[in-house]
Amino acid sequence: MTVVLGAHNICKKEKSQQKIKVKKYQPHPKYTGKFDYDIMLLKLENNAKLDKYVGPIELPEMDENILANVSCAVAGWGQSGPKKPTSDVLKEATEKIQFSVECNHIWKENFTSHRMICTKITKGGGVCQGDSGGPLICNGHLRGITAYTAEGQCDNPKFPHVFTKLDFYLPWIKKEMQK
Repeated sequence: MTVVLGAHNICKKEKSQQKIKVKKYQPHPKYTGKFDYDIMLLKLENNAKLDKYVGPIELPEMDENILANVSCAVAGWGQSGPKKPTSDVLKEATEKIQFSVECNHIWKENFTSHRMICTKITKGGGVCQGDSGGPLICNGHLRGITAYTAEGQCDNPKFPHVFTKLDFYLPWIKKEMQK
């Protein structure tokens, strides 16, 4: 497994890119291959070089409340729509935080509001298949990582997009990072 940092076009060699092998990966112990506890930590073989293309982003605070209708940035190399190929170029879009009650209504047992965040797409689309693991950044702060949406329905506003809610996992993340 290799991590690529600082890339814009993943099919081209760019001076900004850093490719670093993964030394160890740690999925959450409660992850079963389904939707819940969908988070994994990666330990790299060596440190990334911080520069104008690669930099850290702060983790959220514990129990930070994210209000509905806040606009958030998402990014990834996934499909730009149903049945379309994945993108070679990093794409960015804006999505708005959805009320949890609406997500519970659509996703039922697959959505757990204290461990997940969901969004509604705005004009121009949003995350799709192939974007898993990408960021959900609201007001300049990392809030979640892309988890899932309905297969082939990523541009359908009926199906909210779901993200792993990072603040819930902070105790586990901090414990694993101390090892």
